Amino acid sequence: MKRNKIVLTAVVVALSLLIVGCGGFLLYKNLNEGQSEEEYGSLAASVMTQQSQTASGTSSSQAQTAADASTAQQAQTAASTVPAAPNPVDFPTLEVQNPDIYSWINIPNTQVDYPVLQSPDDDNFYLDHGVDKDYRFAGAIYSQRCNAKDYSDRVTVLYGHNMRNGSMFATLHWFSDPSFFAQNEQMTIYTDDRQLNYQIVAAYVYGDNHIMNSFDFNNDEVYRDFLDSVLNPHSIDSNVREGATLDISDRIVILSTCLNYGDGRYLVVGKLTGESPLA
Repeated sequence: MKRNKIVLTAVVVALSLLIVGCGGFLLYKNLNEGQSEEEYGSLAASVMTQQSQTASGTSSSQAQTAADASTAQQAQTAASTVPAAPNPVDFPTLEVQNPDIYSWINIPNTQVDYPVLQSPDDDNFYLDHGVDKDYRFAGAIYSQRCNAKDYSDRVTVLYGHNMRNGSMFATLHWFSDPSFFAQNEQMTIYTDDRQLNYQIVAAYVYGDNHIMNSFDFNNDEVYRDFLDSVLNPHSIDSNVREGATLDISDRIVILSTCLNYGDGRYLVVGKLTGESPLA
């Protein structure tokens, strides 16, 4: 009887320690996630320059100039003389903070408004490290070394966690709602010298295979078949832009995040529709 009591006491103590340990871990995880999101918010506030309003005004001015031109030739001449718009992102400040930051992604009406990084040494470093290179559950938005940092590849894949607090790439899942998908089709990527505009053409559940390692996108037929699969995904959870087209002359960006259940990935695919210089 005494021995049973000792065993029972030991079990109770072990369970208590386990509960305390789990509670402590969850507390640390929540604090870490909150700290990460606060840091990204502060970063965005500090590097999104006042020039962004000027850039917006410049774009409107350019559009008006083109509209007022009496001929296509006049419009082309007018556009060619317009100087590069100011960059809305202060990349010099970002590069001082972390030289692995090479672009910035923004998707209106979502929480996606983050720097994009690529480690020169470890493809998955930013899976669990923030922009300050400290350990973070939320990680960062990042690409791997198989992709060029100037978005010149036919396919560029950006990765981000599906965080429960809605940060990182969690709100990509909003594109599974047909109404949200239909009403939101633009995303923008800024580099230190260019603004890249993309039309979101598809969003769907995908397998867990590594896209860049699974296809030879230098092969035209392989790339053509892959683009066909983007517009005709084998997934019951998919939305495709009505009237959207893709051909081998197009460049696409794939945003990849975890599912809310099981294995696989949720992908949002954007087609490059235009780019303009930034100063």
